[in-house]
Amino acid sequence: MKKALITGANKSIGFETARQLLQQGYHVYLGSRNEENGQEAVEKLNAEGLTEVEAVQLDVSDPESVKAARAQIGQKTDVLDALFNNAGINGGIPQTATGASIDTFKTVYDTNVFGVVSVTQAFLDLLQKSDAPRIVNVSSGMGSLTLHTDPNWKYYHNKGAIYHTSKAALNMYTIILAYELRDTPVKVNAVDPGFTATDFNHHRGTGTVAEAAARLIKYATIGADGPTGKFFSEENNSETGEIPW
Repeated sequence: MKKALITGANKSIGFETARQLLQQGYHVYLGSRNEENGQEAVEKLNAEGLTEVEAVQLDVSDPESVKAARAQIGQKTDVLDALFNNAGINGGIPQTATGASIDTFKTVYDTNVFGVVSVTQAFLDLLQKSDAPRIVNVSSGMGSLTLHTDPNWKYYHNKGAIYHTSKAALNMYTIILAYELRDTPVKVNAVDPGFTATDFNHHRGTGTVAEAAARLIKYATIGADGPTGKFFSEENNSETGEIPW
């Protein structure tokens, strides 16, 4: 049975990703910053007959929490087949380049960038023991420098100095991580789940969590000939899915 860890999985896209993976026969470690919320999420899945799931207290912005989660999961398995770096925060609005506070920058980057680095480094050894390890960094089309400089892009006027730049930084980390692991079975990609209706955006999104989760899982289940070091957003490219950095 394949095993996956999903950060920020007690609700929204992360929770739906857990549900769909369980339906596909995975064992899921459901990461949640709040232990109680994580356990409630597990109970909801259990009520649906999905039992191969365990809650793991995991605050990606807290190094000690990451270390503890690694120890906990390491006691249960020697191998991890997929890592979904899904946990993220937006930092609120407005986010102007001239007025956004440094403290808010730091808070968002602690989760969206440094948290991804911390979790990836902590669990990489378990991933490398898999025959087909996959890392999905949950990004956003808002992190594309190329699209943000195109006045014809439908989201061109949606500028956010904090959240958008955090995803751009995550994208570069994805490129470098994939490069370093290019001669190994590990495949790493940045995936935009799309403008999804969740509490993250006050349910203003146009897509569903089911659609979003399926997009993430698609790149966690690619074969040996699949891509690595790429940026995918089916919302922005319905043909191939790949979009420019």
